[in-house]
Amino acid sequence: MARAATPAAPRLLRAALLLLLVVAADRRAAGAPVVTELRCQCLQTLQGIHLKNIQSVKVTPPGPHCGQTEDVATLKTGQEVCLNPEAPMVKKIINKMLNKDSAN
Repeated sequence: MARAATPAAPRLLRAALLLLLVVAADRRAAGAPVVTELRCQCLQTLQGIHLKNIQSVKVTPPGPHCGQTEDVATLKTGQEVCLNPEAPMVKKIINKMLNKDSAN
């Protein structure tokens, strides 16, 4: 009697779960750092960025959350970007930022 309407419920549930997965995948594909996660934050990295655009840099060493070093730069616009810690330009940026902080 009322059972005829129940086959639509699993389809609706599947559609809702699929939508949730698509939204989550879209947010992760943007390459922005994921905050407060116990996994690697950087999905994509830049090989370098001009030093004048950087407000600060956070270097996270490898640990239980992620097996690689992660360099996250906060730009003067407030945007956060991931930098490739192995790129020569990024190494220079990190050294300049560290020297600038130690000189103050």
